[in-house]
Amino acid sequence: MKIGFRARVTGLHNFPESGPVIVASNHKAFLDSVIISALMPRRVAFLAKAEYVNSPGLKGRAMKTLFELIDIIPVNRSDQTGRLKALDKGLERLENGQVFGIYPEGTRSRDGFLYRGRIGVAWLAHKTGAPVVPVGLIGTDRLQPPGSRMIRPVRFTVRVGEPLYFDKLGDQQTGKQRRETTEIIMDRIAHLSGQPRKNEYNTSPSLDKDAGNDD
Repeated sequence: MKIGFRARVTGLHNFPESGPVIVASNHKAFLDSVIISALMPRRVAFLAKAEYVNSPGLKGRAMKTLFELIDIIPVNRSDQTGRLKALDKGLERLENGQVFGIYPEGTRSRDGFLYRGRIGVAWLAHKTGAPVVPVGLIGTDRLQPPGSRMIRPVRFTVRVGEPLYFDKLGDQQTGKQRRETTEIIMDRIAHLSGQPRKNEYNTSPSLDKDAGNDD
C-alpha cells in the first residue's frame, strides 16, 4: 500500500499500542477495509456483506481467503437479526482486547458527502469503554470507482486522529447518549476527511435489494 500506491499516512502515533480499540472511519471504496487493515499498527477486524464470500467458483474462494487473511467478518445484510449479531462479534473482539473497525455511515458514500452516523459505534464505545480512534480516508474512491473492476495506482491519504474516550456505561446507556456520542465521532471524522456533511442516513441500492425493498 505504501509503495505501490504511495499512501500518505499521518497520526499513527495516536493509535493505542494495547487494549481494545474501536476504529471509526468514513467509507468511500470497497478497498477501505483492506487499506486500514494493511496500514494500521495493529490488526483490525471489519464487517462486510456475506455476498462477497458466497460467490461461486474461484472468485468466492479468493474473497473468502482474503477476508480470513485480514479478519473481515461476513454479515448477512438481508437479515436484521444477523446485522445486530454482527455487532456482538465486534463486542467479543473488544472484550478480548482486540481492535474492531466500523463505518458509522453504514455503507459507502457514492457522492463524496459524509452521511449521518448510525449509533452502533456509540453502543460499542459505551458498552466496553474502549477508545474510539477516528480515521479520515481521502482519495480512496479514486482507486476503484463504483462499478469498475480495475484498481488504479492512485495516491491516497489516511489520517488517524487522537483517540476519543467515553464513559463505560454497559447496558445503562440511553439513546440520547448514543446519539450525542455518535455526533462527536462523526465531527472528528469530518475534520479528518474534509468531507461536506449530509444530515441524513446513507442508503445502499444493494442493501435495499437484499432486504427486499423496491423503493
